[in-house]
Amino acid sequence: MSATILVTGASGFVGNALMAAAAGRHLRRALRQPALHPLPDDVVVGDIGHDTDWGSALSGVDCVVHLAARTHILGNDDAEALAMYHDVNVEGTRRLARKAADSGVKRFVFLSSIKVNGEATLDKPFKETDLPAPQDSYGITKRDAENVLRAICAESKMEWVILRPPLVYGPGVKGNFLRLLKIIFSGLPLPLASLENRRSLIHVANLADALITCIDNPAAAGHIWLASDVEGVSTPELIRKLSAAMDRPARLLPCPLTLLKLGAALCRQTEAINRLSGSLAVDSSNLRHTLGWRPRIPLDQGLIDTARWYHRTQIEQRH
Repeated sequence: MSATILVTGASGFVGNALMAAAAGRHLRRALRQPALHPLPDDVVVGDIGHDTDWGSALSGVDCVVHLAARTHILGNDDAEALAMYHDVNVEGTRRLARKAADSGVKRFVFLSSIKVNGEATLDKPFKETDLPAPQDSYGITKRDAENVLRAICAESKMEWVILRPPLVYGPGVKGNFLRLLKIIFSGLPLPLASLENRRSLIHVANLADALITCIDNPAAAGHIWLASDVEGVSTPELIRKLSAAMDRPARLLPCPLTLLKLGAALCRQTEAINRLSGSLAVDSSNLRHTLGWRPRIPLDQGLIDTARWYHRTQIEQRH
């Protein structure tokens, strides 16, 4: 009988990609509410937090892939927000990991975030050996969840694997990347031509493949892994590539970074401009060389696919 894999967040952006990439395996979705198109082994667990009932969801499970999380929202990083992040990301992980260990689960794969390493890189990319330096509620609670998981596994026979990706993109993307696509499609000019940053991304299908590697490879256990597409891209390059794929002009205007940040501060968009102007490079060579994972979708192709998906959806909505 094939191993049963419990997937939280299975109906989300990354979860859907993982379900597609792992088709043919015995996957069980832990859902917040009944799905519009249910699968035979779905289990509804409700909201994830400190008191979630995982009993039936974990029955007969060999591996847990924990994708579900409260994700970061721009401008929502006060004490109240931290408490909400904590209940889902930390206490929710604690509850699931403890119940999984008690149920005899062999491996727990946790999708974390590069934000555990920090928000920006200067002269060298992030590596697994860097000391954690999270700066917002999301990154802090992801770091704390990692520590909780490792502590629980240290007291049980359950193996842990932690994967930290940077910004995830691909057809169906949401959040900040979707907002950028909307701006490019609208034709609004962007004063970002002078930026000389470097950012790492990962296509959602490449991330799904990395998760499968973490499920299958015995050498993955007990380690933190960074995953990203091999290539990086500057913000102006990113905009030019997406614009070309959507058949839109890249309306990039030059503007000194100091003036850009001043204008952003006046408009209360400091965090947004820091994300666009700063560098965040990731060294994923350890995952590639040690576990043999290879991102099968190159960055240029992934950006083309994503831009064309958005362009197609906008044209369809107009007809």
